[in-house]
Amino acid sequence: MARHWSPDPVFTVLFVCTGNICRSALAERLARAYLDEALGDEAGAIRLMSAGTQAVVGDGVHPDTALVLAGFGGDPAGHTARQLVDDMAIDADLTLALTRQHRRVVLKAAPRALARTFTLREASDLVALVGEDVDLPGDTLAERCRSLVKQLAATRSRRSKDADDDIPDPIGESPEVQQQVGDLIVESLVPLLDRLVSLRTPASPAADGSPGRRSRLHLAS
Repeated sequence: MARHWSPDPVFTVLFVCTGNICRSALAERLARAYLDEALGDEAGAIRLMSAGTQAVVGDGVHPDTALVLAGFGGDPAGHTARQLVDDMAIDADLTLALTRQHRRVVLKAAPRALARTFTLREASDLVALVGEDVDLPGDTLAERCRSLVKQLAATRSRRSKDADDDIPDPIGESPEVQQQVGDLIVESLVPLLDRLVSLRTPASPAADGSPGRRSRLHLAS
């Protein structure tokens, strides 16, 4: 049995961009904050990582991206850029690339990860196409999340071939462009996070008694 379908109680999501100091770092940190708030004690069932295809290894979040991240209510502290290595995508249950080129790099290194590798915008569209009524079996949150990934892969053929998959690199751009890139990431990320949160144990309340982290993270779907 492949490693990524082991009975590991943790569901692993990997975000991939170029330097791992802007787009993938932003996505990882926003997702972590969102899931921690929405899932409470169950948040540990979803592990988040990020890496770069040409990472600025050891650097923190880019200062411009850090400002955007803080504006959404996320925290850039402690992030350290990492280089993408083959085992990351091989072991991840879901890999979310920020562009089609990043996805190609991932799949060149780990071709067997095809059914678990998407662009972020692609995955967001597929979540909507899968819908809410599909059966997603599993005894744990991690298992149900893996069932969702299988459905995303099975639904790929229904998505428009003309859909825009790429989220542009904000390095060197104006604050306005930096914010636009952040908005694009949030626009795609929130529906996916909401779907993952919906797979929690039905009787489990959110950490603050609410359905999700909308009061502290300034995200809107």
